[in-house]
Amino acid sequence: MQIDIITIFPEMFPGPLGHSIIGRALERGLFRLGVHNLRDYTTDKHRIVDDAPYGGGAGMVMKPEPIFRAVGSLAQKGQSRVILLCPQGELFTQEKAWELSREDHLILICGHYEGIDERVRQHLVTDEISTGDYILTGGEIPAMVLVDAVVRLLPGVLGEQTSLQEETFTDSLLEYPQYTRPPEWEGMAVPAVLLSGHHEEIRRWRRKEALRRTLMRRPDLLERAALTEEDRALLREIKGEMDP
Repeated sequence: MQIDIITIFPEMFPGPLGHSIIGRALERGLFRLGVHNLRDYTTDKHRIVDDAPYGGGAGMVMKPEPIFRAVGSLAQKGQSRVILLCPQGELFTQEKAWELSREDHLILICGHYEGIDERVRQHLVTDEISTGDYILTGGEIPAMVLVDAVVRLLPGVLGEQTSLQEETFTDSLLEYPQYTRPPEWEGMAVPAVLLSGHHEEIRRWRRKEALRRTLMRRPDLLERAALTEEDRALLREIKGEMDP
């Protein structure tokens, strides 16, 4: 996969993406990262990328011309997803990360200032993505979040690919609690079922705890989860245990 990032702060990259699992994937060539200074695509001597908004108002708006030039120089006809990181975009989810991980080429546009010329949205980008209902100073950190979430799903990046199947949000549920050695520490014990060696009981406990955690913390996720009959029975058990 090729990922190209268009930004006015190229020095921010690779940043966190140059470390840990993603950094090793980059070194091994499991994906390629290009970072492009938007100012390189301007034509004036001051390399201006923003201007005052028509109609008045506070702040500045990113100009369309350098963005169109940058994307035009990078895009592969019919093969590039052009993503604008912005607060108005579709909320980024694990499902979206899986979708993007199947692409060959992603172009990420990092917004700044008070916004971006609407013609970029209407005629250039294929996706608008937001990482949450909050405002940041620019799209660089959301771009890092997206790259991290997508790249870790690429074949060969994680040593244990089967772990991807049990992660939080993979099936619209939060992940079950995890424990490791020692079995008891300062009076706090690991649940006995995890030490039993009984694989079916462990599987059922983990599923029930994933459902319990989702119900308690993110009940909205249950509305879109593909629940089985066993899941519904476990939820009835959980709700029965919660009743006074």
